[in-house]
Amino acid sequence: MRHSDATHLIEAGVDLLEVQKILGHHAILTTARYTHLSSRTGGNAEQAINDLMSGFSIHWRGVK
Repeated sequence: MRHSDATHLIEAGVDLLEVQKILGHHAILTTARYTHLSSRTGGNAEQAINDLMSGFSIHWRGVK
């Protein structure tokens, strides 16, 4: 979860130093590990998420 959250923050444009503070890392190099995913995903992340989510169907029981 930490890895996902950090990656999402970085991809959303949150400054790496802010992510470092949030995660409590002492060294920026530890936080920088999360940046490799954002360079790979490029602009296709939104489309990939939408494609995955379109396959889900939620039905609520007893809700009118």
